[in-house]
Parts: sequence; structure tokens; C-alpha cells
Amino acid sequence: MVVACVVLATGAVAAPADAATRTRFMTSGCGMPASPVDVWKRSANYKTVIALDGLRATSDMSGWRHETNIDKLADRGINVVQPVGGLASFYTDWDRKPGNKQDFRYRWTCRLDQIVRQLDARGMAAGRWGKYAIMGISMGGNSALTYAANHRRRISHAFSMSGYLNLSAPSMRESIKLALIDAGNEAGLGPYDADDMWGPPWSRRWVENDPFNLVPKMRGMTVRIAAATGAPGRYDVNAVTAAKGAPLETASAAQTKAFETHAGPNGLRLTTDYQPVGTHSWGYWRDAVWRAQREGWFRDR
Repeated sequence: MVVACVVLATGAVAAPADAATRTRFMTSGCGMPASPVDVWKRSANYKTVIALDGLRATSDMSGWRHETNIDKLADRGINVVQPVGGLASFYTDWDRKPGNKQDFRYRWTCRLDQIVRQLDARGMAAGRWGKYAIMGISMGGNSALTYAANHRRRISHAFSMSGYLNLSAPSMRESIKLALIDAGNEAGLGPYDADDMWGPPWSRRWVENDPFNLVPKMRGMTVRIAAATGAPGRYDVNAVTAAKGAPLETASAAQTKAFETHAGPNGLRLTTDYQPVGTHSWGYWRDAVWRAQREGWFRDR
């Protein structure tokens, strides 16, 4: 049995050669404050996946670490990288600083580029082609596919769970605008304005950051999409949370299926994971990652 060993940022603890280790490093630049990146790694692993958080990402740790056990993928052949932060950011470079209490402009595309370079320096570009996998939930699902499409040289696998993959659909841009307002207010920073991110709804940047429109750029990549129906299931023990998560998941399922319908005729082969029950919550996303692992999705093709 593989024994996990924790490694602090300030030093390493002796461990068996085949044990997974955890480290945290800081990344800075891009005009943003420094932010942490948590890494679970084993030297013999065959792939490294970057896991993006959702809309309400916090600055202390990723939701993936707080809510799931996917760090244990490192004991199953897959290094796990969890960038921390990105509240309401869509992991993208914003047009300008948001008009709330945040005093810097998001430049998360730049930050992810930096993280990839730092992973390279740590010898983590595992796999036959020396490329990474990237995955995310909800907001991070959109972002994973978008980043992958624009970084084919470094990304081979992209996985969206409950993402909104057709932002050009009716009412989607308005929905994103409302979601950013709500996330900022809940975090005590004041509303984020989607116009500060990609400009007004008619801006070309909305088109450029819509995974639906990026399908041709993903041809030949290993792409996976997942969503559930919104029907409550085993993880919906809180009625209020379930009531909030159900419509979000129903909408993401419709968006995900629209993306699938568009992908086939445009030459993008992908795998799907549609579940009969499940709302917009972490238990279902954790299970989706483990199903992908069991099916061998993370392996090079």
C-alpha cells in the first residue's frame, strides 16, 4: 500500500521513493498578488492535471482540496495541481480592474502560463508528449476548455464538469453577469462586473472565450465533458443547497449537451459522463473525476 507523506513548503520529510508528496509553492507576477499552488506528486506518475476551482474560489485553498479527495490521484498515477484563488475570475485576463474593493486586474491566463512554466521547472510535464491535463468545475469547466484550446502546445487533455459551454446561447451572458455580482457581494468585495472582464455583451471577447466557438481549436485533443440532471441525489442532504444547485446543474447540462452536439460535426471527438441524478455540488464532481481515472481518461492517447 502506498503511504502518503506531507511535504511543507519549507522543506521535505523523508519518505519511501514511491510515496506521493504534497508541496505548496507561490506564484507571482502578471500584475496580481502572489498566490499559492498546491501540488501532490509522485515521481513515477504518468500524467499531471491542473484542477481549476469554481466561481466562489477562496484565497486559502482550492475547493478541490477543501471538499474532495482528488489529491489521492497522486497514488494512482496522476499528479494533482490546485491553483488557489480566482474568485469570480473565469481564470481569464480581464479587460480592466473590477469596480469593487479588489485593487488589481485579474490576469489569470497569464498566471496559468506562469504556473505551467513553474511545473516544467519541477519536472512535472509527465506523459509521452510532455503536456498537461486541465480540468475544472462550473466556471472552471469553461476555463479549462478555453485555456486548453488556446494552449495546445502544453495541454493534451481537457475536462469540463458542469461547465457553461455555450456562452452565446440566449440569456447566458446576462446570467454570467448576475453570477459575478452575487459572488462578489457574498465575498464582501462588492459586485464584479462582467463588462470589466470581457467587455459589453456584444464584445468580441465573449466570442473568443466561449468554448462552443473554440471547438475547431480542440480537434485532436483528449476532451471530456460531464453534467448531471439537477435531480437531488446522495450528496444533497441540505434542502436549501440542493434547491440552489438544481437549476444551476440543469442549465449546465443543457449547455454541455449543446457543446457535444456541436463538437461531433466539427471534428472534435470527446467522451461524456452524464449522470441521472446530481446537483451543482462537490460530491458529484469528485465522483466524476474518479470515474475518469477508472476509465483511463488521463492516459496519453
